[in-house]
Amino acid sequence: MRKRLAILIVLILSVFTLGTAGYRIIEGWNILDSLYMTIITLTTIGFQEVHKLSYAGRIFTIIFVLFGIGVLAYAINTGVRIIFEGEIKKALGRVKLEKKIKLLKKHYIVCGYGRIGRIICKELKAEKVPFVVIEHDVNELDADDDTLFVIGDATRDDILKASGIERAKGLVSVLSTDAQNLYVVLSARGLNPDLRIIARAGEEGSERKLVRAGADRVVSPYHIGGLRIAHTILKPAVVDFLEFATKTGNIEMQMEEIRVSDASELTGSSLYEKGIGRQLGVIIVSIKRADGSMTFNPTSRTVIHSGDVLIALGESQKLNELERLAGRNEV
Repeated sequence: MRKRLAILIVLILSVFTLGTAGYRIIEGWNILDSLYMTIITLTTIGFQEVHKLSYAGRIFTIIFVLFGIGVLAYAINTGVRIIFEGEIKKALGRVKLEKKIKLLKKHYIVCGYGRIGRIICKELKAEKVPFVVIEHDVNELDADDDTLFVIGDATRDDILKASGIERAKGLVSVLSTDAQNLYVVLSARGLNPDLRIIARAGEEGSERKLVRAGADRVVSPYHIGGLRIAHTILKPAVVDFLEFATKTGNIEMQMEEIRVSDASELTGSSLYEKGIGRQLGVIIVSIKRADGSMTFNPTSRTVIHSGDVLIALGESQKLNELERLAGRNEV
């Protein structure tokens, strides 16, 4: 659209330049008189001529009127059409976007599309997890991105409802201030009591307030960043391993969490009986039980129960096989 508008502007300026230059060369008028004659001719206003036209000037005017008015009419018509088409496309785009969001179920809502929000969305997209972004600043959005967006204030109930919060599985609030995140958590918990809520905390002491407001997990980027830097200094090999194992798209090695469904063939069996380590070559680092307790470094005799979450380390292909045995992964 911008390219087409630029072409039209250049076309109109070219016509005015041609007319002004023509009158100046043929009649010898100054630039102002030549431009004035060009304008009243193209706009068909019909004011009297600035000066009497010569025979050559009249021939030029006839040709210029036939050519110039046609070009000007085409430019105006095309410009109006472009504007209306743009508005229609915007309206159709909003309708299409709303339809897509209404069809979403068990999705995540990301409140805030800043630096942290973009990273979260990138990881969710890589894992093909459905999500919607709520952002109030239109300038933060990428026009070429196919991400589903809701423009508005995430602290408002109507905006949260527009993102399908009643059907959502989880919400991540990474707005710029703790007060905004606190308000989002309160509103989201009231609209969907079963929602899994993860919130960002910037200041010390905000974690407890966010938890009391209804957040399931609170993450402090500054605290985590500080620990990561300290561990990089003290335990560089451990940090390198974790980065390697948790990097998105890594084929050689991945660390995943896999939930054991009720209908899984793993339920009631030990790790040894199913040959998870021996046959699949997958290491079970830890098991999170349904009651929230953690079993670290489980032995081969450890029994798997329904609802357990297996923290597994191995090749992507092997992890996919384990996920198939465990049933559908519901992270």
